[in-house]
Amino acid sequence: MDRVELANVLKAARARLAPEQVGLTRGPRRRVVGLRREEVAQLAGLSVEYVVRLEQGRGPHPSPEVITALTRALHLEHDERDQVFRLAGSAPPLADRVEMSVRPSVLRLLQRLTDLPALVLSAKGDVLAQNPIACALLGDLKRWPDGQCNIIWQRFLGTGVARVSPDPEEDEASAQQSVGVLRTALSRYPHDPDLRALIEGLIAGSERFWTMWEEGRSTMRRSMRKTIDHPDLGRLVLDCDTLLLPDTDQSMIVYSAAGAREASALDTLHTISTGHC
Repeated sequence: MDRVELANVLKAARARLAPEQVGLTRGPRRRVVGLRREEVAQLAGLSVEYVVRLEQGRGPHPSPEVITALTRALHLEHDERDQVFRLAGSAPPLADRVEMSVRPSVLRLLQRLTDLPALVLSAKGDVLAQNPIACALLGDLKRWPDGQCNIIWQRFLGTGVARVSPDPEEDEASAQQSVGVLRTALSRYPHDPDLRALIEGLIAGSERFWTMWEEGRSTMRRSMRKTIDHPDLGRLVLDCDTLLLPDTDQSMIVYSAAGAREASALDTLHTISTGHC
């Protein structure tokens, strides 16, 4: 990690970025050239003290997630972004690869959703994060083995998506959407080896997947209603809404009550979710 040069690059990037470029208003008394440190911290979802320490060359070794947040906040081009990664002692993200790291600001939002189950999925269906109440509802999906921590893999090659009811109509719609999501991902990341390996494994191992794949449909992940068979609370019908995170091509899936019984069940899960995940 080259702290001195990293500090110089971050300060220069902040100085040349006008407030209007990031959706901020330039006040009449503004004297700072470019953005203030407080504004960069806000845009990146970091503390002001953390940004100050990095710019003074005395910051800690930042994680790839922090570097990603900073380079996005500073609107750096790919070459500039890669330079910051290298100066911080990390490998730059590979081009044309599905993003597998979750921004710190998204993780904070996920944890703030204390009364609604929510999880974050990659563009190819990997489970990247869950909040505690989602673990209480679905189980800890991150315990699936490496290479299988993917809801599409589990649907076609595993034991099924955790606790999701095998209702034929729901299952067919969800399966079709899963296949369409992978086709969309392949069109965006044609050179991602992990994505190609996932699709090839599904085609080889699941006749159902291969049949749907041959239909050639592409789609985005969409909101739908799902039935969950919970071991303690029984069958729950929940609305399953998809919030798109376009910067990373990820999705946040949020479950909410579709009826009074389900609302009471989610209240119970909220109460007992401490310690899950």
